Parts: sequence; C-alpha cells; structure tokens
Amino acid sequence: MSGTESQPTLLLTGASRGIGHATVRLFSMHGWRVITCSRHAFPENCPWPGGRENHIQLDLADPKSTIAATEEIKKRLADGKLQALVNNAGISPKGPDGERLDTFNTDLADWGRVFHVNFFAAVVLARELKDQLIAGRGSIVNVTSIAGSRVHPFAGAAYATSKAALAALTRELAHDFGPHGVRVNAIAPGEVETGILSPGTEKIVETLPLRRLGLPEEVASTIFFLCSRDSSYVTGTEIEINGGQHV
Repeated sequence: MSGTESQPTLLLTGASRGIGHATVRLFSMHGWRVITCSRHAFPENCPWPGGRENHIQLDLADPKSTIAATEEIKKRLADGKLQALVNNAGISPKGPDGERLDTFNTDLADWGRVFHVNFFAAVVLARELKDQLIAGRGSIVNVTSIAGSRVHPFAGAAYATSKAALAALTRELAHDFGPHGVRVNAIAPGEVETGILSPGTEKIVETLPLRRLGLPEEVASTIFFLCSRDSSYVTGTEIEINGGQHV
C-alpha cells in the first residue's frame, strides 16, 4: 500500500509477531499505511499489501542505527506527516534454562540492551520524528507491561524496570507534546497469547478475574482506539489490558 496525502501513516516497532502483527493487520484493514520496524527481514507470508516497501530492518538495540533509521523514515513520509507512532518492540532475556533473571544475575550488558530496545528507542523516535508527528497531529502509544508495576514471576528485572521507565516517559512526553496537539498514551498488557509466553502462565490465568489469556487482536483494538479521533481528549494515561490481573 503506497502512502498518499489523505492516507494516515503508522510507524510501528516490533511488528513481526504477536501484538505487533495484529496491529499491522488492524490498521491496514482500516486503510492506514503502516511502516514497520523490526530486527527481522520482512516475512514473505505477511498478508497485507505494500509490506515489503514499507518495512525497515533495524536493530533497536543499536542507538546509532536507530537514529540513522529516522532519516530513512522521514524520506518515506512524502507529505512530512506521521499520524501515529507505536513503540511496541520489547525484549526480556532469560537464563540458560529459561529462568527469570533478577537484579543480581542479569548481566550489565543485558541491562543496557534491554533499555535500548524497550526504552531509549522510544525516546529517539519521539525526538527525531517530533516535527512529523506535530504536522500529522499524531498520537504516540507506548506498549508497557503489567510487569512495570509489580514483580512478575516470569518477566525479568531489566524488562520490568524498562517498562516502568516507559510508563513514566509516557507522562513526560504527554506533557511536552500536548501543546503541539500530539497525544501520548500507553497500554499495559498482561498475559496475552503470543509466542513469548513462559511455561507456567496457565497458573496465572487461573487467578485472573476473566480466567483466560488476552488475544493480540484485543490489544491491537485498544492501540487503534488511542490513535483514532475517538480518543481525541485522552493523553498521558496508561490503559491496563490484562483481564483484571491488576485488581
């Protein structure tokens, strides 16, 4: 799908699976052009049109590459407008046997890598694309996590603290972007049916008020709402999407 002046554009990180994949499908279905950023090459089996030419292969763990990629993104915005930025990419390293890494046993290099992908990339993209977001009267959605507000049995310490930082960044960006007509919100998913669920998740699900996993499509629908005019007076908030896990 090629961009036109009347077609809104979404820039999405972490688009290759799960919540990101569902978000691309939903926005494409509603006529948006979606520019995807992922450390993976564009998968040939993706069903939406124009995916290959609107994909940028990028390792968000590399700050210099992230900054350089913003110049390529700007070139692809023919009218200089960006209507939505969704910071969905996230990594959570595990131990040799898939165990949770706490504050003591997380390697310092892993702390840096996690924060670059989960937090600093969002800072870089918001700063570097500030003019385009303002021109498009855009919306930013940061994907945080329930792990950002409590100790989680599977999510590691670096992941959890990076998501807590991203929630705080959401408030700061909302304050700074608000006078320019750009809204900034976050969503905090809980146990969602994706490819990164840990063994034992079913035990958590048994304690949830809704007694089931969330679906990527349910999360994508909330993202779409926050990027639409239906949420035109919503900014600086974090929406829990977790089947009542936070209560």
